[in-house]
Amino acid sequence: MLQNIIVYGAGGHAKAVIDTLEKDARYSIIGLLDDYKPAGSHYYGYEILGDETWLAAHKAKVSGGIVAVGDNWKRSQITASIRAIYPEFRFVTAIHPSASLARGADIGAGTVIMAGAVVNSDAAIGEHCVLYTHASVDHDCSVGSYVTFAPKAATGGNVKIDDYSVISMGAAVIHGITIGEHTVIGAGSTVLSHIPSYAIAYGTPTKVIRNRQIGESYL
Repeated sequence: MLQNIIVYGAGGHAKAVIDTLEKDARYSIIGLLDDYKPAGSHYYGYEILGDETWLAAHKAKVSGGIVAVGDNWKRSQITASIRAIYPEFRFVTAIHPSASLARGADIGAGTVIMAGAVVNSDAAIGEHCVLYTHASVDHDCSVGSYVTFAPKAATGGNVKIDDYSVISMGAAVIHGITIGEHTVIGAGSTVLSHIPSYAIAYGTPTKVIRNRQIGESYL
């Protein structure tokens, strides 16, 4: 039996998440939650039910859901708000059928693995992460929570990426590298050495360009 879920978010990123959920075929999306679009309107074929406070009065209608907001920090704030309203809320994973998950791969709650993405043997992906189309995480990697891999971002094996960091479009991280928390690796970069926390870094080889603040926009 399909699980009745809600999706929080009604923007471009939400479209990609909804498509992944529909292809995953484990779920029935009963509607969307959003702070900016009026309740009763429709987006991408689904009704806007309200904002996250809707959950307090309708717990019996849903078995869980997912936050479909692209920015890592905003996604974490929304999940915290949902947990405050509905502590038992169950965040689901969304895995596109064309994604490849190897033996031993571990995927955290609330994470989205989109079309063509690869998670290789014994790699661990934390909670509420996003692997966009054709992103690749190789064997024995450790990825924290609220991490984003943009399309065609890739790592070698035994890479560690801490919470809230972003590997931008087409960036490559060689094996054995550590990238700290709240760090953004720019598009097309080649990471050949460890990158600290709270940094914006890009280039080939990748270098830290400046420091970054918690919650600073990158989209």
